[in-house]
Amino acid sequence: MGDLEIRAGVAEDIPAIVGMLADDPLGAQRESPDDLSPYLTALERLTADPNQRLVVAVREGQVVGTLQLTIVPGLSRRGSTRSIIEGVRVHADERGSGLGTRFIEWAIEESRRENCQLVQLTSDSTRTDAHRFYERLGFVASHVGFKLQL
Repeated sequence: MGDLEIRAGVAEDIPAIVGMLADDPLGAQRESPDDLSPYLTALERLTADPNQRLVVAVREGQVVGTLQLTIVPGLSRRGSTRSIIEGVRVHADERGSGLGTRFIEWAIEESRRENCQLVQLTSDSTRTDAHRFYERLGFVASHVGFKLQL
């Protein structure tokens, strides 16, 4: 797989991150690579929050993946802490290379370091390939998710 660095995302990474977020039929409808200002504002908020990790995977100086890991302290499950994996994207040129597996394994290990007892994620119901990918990694589709647009 070559050298891969997983590190915190920085402002210079935002164009590549937004490009990956927009590079599919769903993302193309909701992302706006032409105006990066809201993404830069969001990065400031994420960076200031110790429970948020926006990370990128970098190979040969190029951002080839991104995800957000959120650590959530809670009362349920006997006061358990959980993590949420969001916004997982792998550059089109890297799909099928094993990067996605390595990236999710990194997020799981980071969750363990944070003493999380549960890792959870959501995936759009239309992303059947992603569902198979997560199931291969041991995730179970145990809940039905709901969203309310505001």
